[in-house]
Amino acid sequence: MRADQVLDAKGLACPMPIVKTKKAMKDMEKGQVLEIHATDLGVKSDLTAWAQSMGNELLEHREEDGVLKFWIRKG
Repeated sequence: MRADQVLDAKGLACPMPIVKTKKAMKDMEKGQVLEIHATDLGVKSDLTAWAQSMGNELLEHREEDGVLKFWIRKG
């Protein structure tokens, strides 16, 4: 999936992946896609809930070699 920006949040514990995601999304235009890489397993439910509450769209998520990858479109 094509992303406009990639955020590396690997090795960070909650809530830092969400904090960094929020900051990155703030600087993006509506409709742009942010790709997030994280290793904290708690980020899956946190990021899903955060995206919905902020009016963004979680397009896809998957795990590759122990890294959780998410694609969120700014709403």
